[in-house]
Amino acid sequence: MEKIKLTEKEVEYLNDFVKMGRKSARELTRAHILLLVNDGKKEMEIKDTLRISRATVSNTKKKYREESLQNALAEKPRSGQPKKYTEKHAAEVIAQACTESPDGRKRWTLTLLTEEMRKKDGFETINKESIRLILKKAKLNLG
Repeated sequence: MEKIKLTEKEVEYLNDFVKMGRKSARELTRAHILLLVNDGKKEMEIKDTLRISRATVSNTKKKYREESLQNALAEKPRSGQPKKYTEKHAAEVIAQACTESPDGRKRWTLTLLTEEMRKKDGFETINKESIRLILKKAKLNLG
């Protein structure tokens, strides 16, 4: 595999990058990896020095080689968990929370609302946290 040799401009950029501004820990780690690689350090030395995995070192080097310095430093957006409930689902939860509370109850609680929603189609697996987040986003407070 070809050795990585940064240009003077890239070294200067990385040195400024780690010294100035607010950066994520991952970005700083990647910048340090590239600087240490440029200094001729081996992957195992870098891994031990920065207390990271060897995969992080080789992935950063690979990204630099195949893409660019900017892409080697940057964090790609992560997809995250797909949404389980649509806007229509959220509207149903909000509508239910706005109805009259069950007999003998002063108001809806998250537990009561969860139990009620689970009786409906499409809500069989909904939990209190999902309902809480839907209501929070809608700025509704049950308390």
